[in-house]
Amino acid sequence: MMEYVTLNNNIKMPVLGFGVFQITDPAQCEQVVLDAIQSGYRLIDTAMSYHNEEAVGKAIQKSGVPRAELFVITKLWLADTGYDRTMKAFEASLNRLKLEYLDLHLIHQPVGDYYGSWRAMEELYKIGVIRAIGVANFMPDRLVDLVLNNEIPPAINQVEVNPFCQRAFDQQIMEKNAVQIQSWGPFAEGRNGLFENETLKTIGSKYGKSIAQVVLRWLIQRNIVCIPKSVHKDRIKENFNVFDFALSDEDMQTIACLDTGKSCFFSHQDPGVIEMLCGLAR
Repeated sequence: MMEYVTLNNNIKMPVLGFGVFQITDPAQCEQVVLDAIQSGYRLIDTAMSYHNEEAVGKAIQKSGVPRAELFVITKLWLADTGYDRTMKAFEASLNRLKLEYLDLHLIHQPVGDYYGSWRAMEELYKIGVIRAIGVANFMPDRLVDLVLNNEIPPAINQVEVNPFCQRAFDQQIMEKNAVQIQSWGPFAEGRNGLFENETLKTIGSKYGKSIAQVVLRWLIQRNIVCIPKSVHKDRIKENFNVFDFALSDEDMQTIACLDTGKSCFFSHQDPGVIEMLCGLAR
């Protein structure tokens, strides 16, 4: 049975969802989202920059699941920061998704005029077309600054979290400021040999579970919302089947020892990365 977290505005959010990053073929994206919904997923995470909002919207329409049972997330891209552009980008995303409201809208990257974007998102939240607003990829210092200098604090910060990049300090700061942590890249896209990791494999064998299921359960037990992605129906179902077991405290501690303290991809504290991201906005 699905588990939930309660956001800082009392909205309930499934702790496990389905992500669609890099699923760019419209027909494939529509089918896998439909497969995910039929498998029990009720949280769907997309973004303007994934170029698949329209396919996600079509799958939602075809699923037959009442809108109120779904939790739909999309994100504002770099080129759309600032008050006016955010207003237009939000409307465009909503139209592509063919929805009347969003459950969660996130600022995708901590660059550009995200303060202007936040003012727009606060207004959209107040009129009820977004149920919750948040950010993605904000490091603790930028997140605290945003929390302390705005009327409405972020409900979510979606960041990289996986066994090799565990973000314990970041989570501590988020919890202190009542911001829910959400993991992107829970499997590190297979980097560092995650799917062959002997520690995770040994733990999985104790429960009759796969490495992927162990990772998702580990995140859930840390109260971290996760959005695994797969284009294979059997794996989509397998990733959802993580509510019938619990990792022991010893297993949780063993996985904690896998942390490298570094991103498996890139750091938002690297000036070169920020230069690259700003270049994408032009």
